[in-house]
Amino acid sequence: MVGKEGVKPDNYTYPLVFKACSALFDLDLARKMYDSMRADEGVKPNIFVDCTLVDMFTKCGSLDEAKSIFERMPERDIVTWGAMIGGAIECGDSGEALALFRRMIMDGFRPDSVIIATVLPLCGRIGDFHMGMGLHGWGIKSGIDSDLCLSNALLDMYCKCGQTHEACQVFSRMECRDVISWSSLIAGYSQNCEYAESLHLYMQMKGSGLKPSTITIASVLPAFAEKRLFKEGKAIHGYVIRHGFVSDTFVSSSLIDLYSKCGSLGDAEQVFEAASDKDITIWNSMIMGYTANGDVEVAFRTLRRIHNTKLFKPNSVTLVTVLPLCNWSAMLRQGQECHGYAIRGGFESVTSVQNSLIDMYCKCGYIGLGQNVFDQMERRDVVTYNTIIAALGMHGHGDQALALFKAMTSEGIRPDKVTFIMLLSACSHAGLVEMGRAFYHSMIEEHGIVPDMEHYSCMVDLFGRSGCIKEAWEFIRSMPVEADIDVLGSLLGACRVHDQLELAEQIGREIFDRNPDDPGYHVLLSNAYAAAGRWEDSMRVRMMFTGRGLVKKPANSWIQGRRGFHAYIVRD
Repeated sequence: MVGKEGVKPDNYTYPLVFKACSALFDLDLARKMYDSMRADEGVKPNIFVDCTLVDMFTKCGSLDEAKSIFERMPERDIVTWGAMIGGAIECGDSGEALALFRRMIMDGFRPDSVIIATVLPLCGRIGDFHMGMGLHGWGIKSGIDSDLCLSNALLDMYCKCGQTHEACQVFSRMECRDVISWSSLIAGYSQNCEYAESLHLYMQMKGSGLKPSTITIASVLPAFAEKRLFKEGKAIHGYVIRHGFVSDTFVSSSLIDLYSKCGSLGDAEQVFEAASDKDITIWNSMIMGYTANGDVEVAFRTLRRIHNTKLFKPNSVTLVTVLPLCNWSAMLRQGQECHGYAIRGGFESVTSVQNSLIDMYCKCGYIGLGQNVFDQMERRDVVTYNTIIAALGMHGHGDQALALFKAMTSEGIRPDKVTFIMLLSACSHAGLVEMGRAFYHSMIEEHGIVPDMEHYSCMVDLFGRSGCIKEAWEFIRSMPVEADIDVLGSLLGACRVHDQLELAEQIGREIFDRNPDDPGYHVLLSNAYAAAGRWEDSMRVRMMFTGRGLVKKPANSWIQGRRGFHAYIVRD
């Protein structure tokens, strides 16, 4: 190949051309330029040219061609390894990236700050805390742990692995922090439901003189939403308007979430209507807002608006948001319509959508349809198994739920806290006391999971349903923490069913001392007295809460007509 000026390109020219192809993301042009170089007998590519080729093909989306060049290279340096590993991550092949990283170590190369900062986000994404710690150790040994880019990557990795304490230690040791540093830890606290810490750090950031970015605002708004800090959220909204952040999709979406969780759908709708760029994320947030406030009809109306605009198509997040609406109102027809859309839209193989479909069918009472979705899944995660185990347990199929747990562990999927809550609940509904006890001990001893109040409540329910009232009470007294009202309430209900009035009185007094304003537990104890024929005591307990103006919220039923849903209570 000879240029118009008669000058032949060389090993300095081609890398510049390949970088231009990378910037254009043009695979056809990249192939054409590569073929042109190969046809040029006067050019013998060196390591620099090959490295640029690897980078070009990965950025143009062809990992196979990049890998082919990489494998043919007679020698490789740390930059080439970095380009190949980064390319695999960019192309979404996490397994290939990790395999390449291990090969690099085996070949005697020590990762530099660029490679460590490239692989750390992958550790966060797949939750590989130990590998992330190993990379952190490499950084310390190499003396590059003070690198700002690397420190920010460490913050992100530790937060995504749920290790906010480790992230905080990295943050506190940083000599120099930028907006990304602060935003990463603020986001990490929010993602791990440590909202007080997120708010505290945000206030510290403001006090340091750094101006929050759109990422900072979008990261801290969930903390304001969860704490229901409506007034303070309004102030942040004002900051967003003054600094021109209203056009940012993630900020607008977070504001809608804030106002929805604070029960101010009017403000949420104003943010929605004011958003100049209403992408599907904004629409999804609005649907979530209606869902959170129980406005089923408006949520579905909004879904139809998305469809009618023809500018956007509902995505997997939309379906995952809408499907739970079909659960609580048993809207099987609408759920099946969503299933049909998932198939037509190519979302039927998305794990989160399949999990929601299983949940929807099972909660509508069609456990067979939920099982069909489960059986057809190519990839299952811990949420998949938690969902189907919960459904089987709720419907009294304890043996099937336990069999699925064995299948889950044989697939190499590690159970989490929720898995054991579902297992204990399944054992409770099926009356499998000894099996439930075995799962509880296995959770602590084999899986290293520390029980929380939900696990304690499930164990008390397990004993209580089977009539082991004494054992349930001993379990409560042996708990390492004070039992909360829900745990005590579970035993109170069991005492009523199994005529253990003396213990019911003792538990009732303890509950009323802690929370005298909950009429539900008063009614439960009153019914226990009534079942034992102690009518005076039954009326006395009822007078305790009616005298304070407390009213038990009545349950309601509903019917779906042509004009929507109509809820009613007894004597309506």
